[in-house]
Amino acid sequence: MSVMDIVEFFGHPLIRATHKTTFEITKEKEISLRGDCIIGVKANKSCRDLDDRLKKLINGNVPIKITIQVGEYVFEAKGMGHPSLTLTDDKDIVVRKSNYICPRTLAIKSDKAAIDIPRYIILMLNNSNTKGKMVISI
Repeated sequence: MSVMDIVEFFGHPLIRATHKTTFEITKEKEISLRGDCIIGVKANKSCRDLDDRLKKLINGNVPIKITIQVGEYVFEAKGMGHPSLTLTDDKDIVVRKSNYICPRTLAIKSDKAAIDIPRYIILMLNNSNTKGKMVISI
């Protein structure tokens, strides 16, 4: 049985996606150039809002598949859950290559970061009207 949740978000002109170890989606409407891991804004969910069944599974050492869909393009990353993940942040969802855990962390040990997302997807996400989806599945 697979469990999944979908987070919808929008692009922003300041999205650069050059971070080498993380990628992030936020509920914030505005970002600065310092947020080089951010790939989406105005998200309809944060870690705290995710499906409770999904969160329970993420608290195990389970593989997590994160699929980013923008237009006809799809980008996939794989990470791991962990018993210490609290998934309580009310603004952000962060996927990390490292083992660092905080309330914003959805997955650790990811095989991809913002810099790995194809630039044609990031170019689309530089438009505020571009809609994207993050599909989180176990």
